[in-house]
Amino acid sequence: MTKRIAMWSGPRNISTAMMRAWENRADCSVWDEPLYGYYLYKTGIPHPGAVEVIADQGTDWRLIVDRCSQGSPEQAPIFYQKHMTLHLLPEIDKQWLSSLENCFLIRDPEAVISSYAAVRSDATLEDIGFGQQVELFDHIADITGKLPIIIDSREFLLNPEAMLRQICDRLNIAFDTNMLKWPQGRRDSDGVWAKYWYGSVWDSRGFAHYVEKPLKLSDRERMIADQAQPYYEKLYQHRLQVQKGI
Repeated sequence: MTKRIAMWSGPRNISTAMMRAWENRADCSVWDEPLYGYYLYKTGIPHPGAVEVIADQGTDWRLIVDRCSQGSPEQAPIFYQKHMTLHLLPEIDKQWLSSLENCFLIRDPEAVISSYAAVRSDATLEDIGFGQQVELFDHIADITGKLPIIIDSREFLLNPEAMLRQICDRLNIAFDTNMLKWPQGRRDSDGVWAKYWYGSVWDSRGFAHYVEKPLKLSDRERMIADQAQPYYEKLYQHRLQVQKGI
């Protein structure tokens, strides 16, 4: 039976690096942001390469959800799906989520908006997905009766191996050291939007060491970060923490 993992993130997180880690397992296939095309088609938001993304991903969310709910494309035992919470628009039925192992990847709002603004300068709170993450987290906890796994990107990067071991343990999957390093460059599995967003991941060979960087935000960007902070804090309190001795 295929184990389907959905990693729900906002933009400008370590979501693509996390996808690299899972794809580097021999027993795992990945899908990069399946609902991105539908999201752009429905909202009309002018993301870089929007026309190309829509053409590539398609606009029928039912077909996409069906594929997410079934076996992996290559019939691999693990089917890892990188999702953005903001792509899960209200009209999309959520019953399929109960068939997946849902995990959440979070990051400090100031760091998110600082990174996002370098690509899109007119971002809104909705664009960075914190409110949608909390809503989805609550929904999944309600339908499954348990709290989903939450991974804080800063704490993850401080100890990737220990965190990956705990994530795999929670998912009842054997840890694989191949998750820690991967070949440099682009992948066929990368979305067509990768040329706009994935430069640093293409240059990487593994998870970058965490370095605290000074952030310079405009008044508008700081306002958005402040709006997102309560959502982040609600999720952060449930984050996965490295156990002593690991």
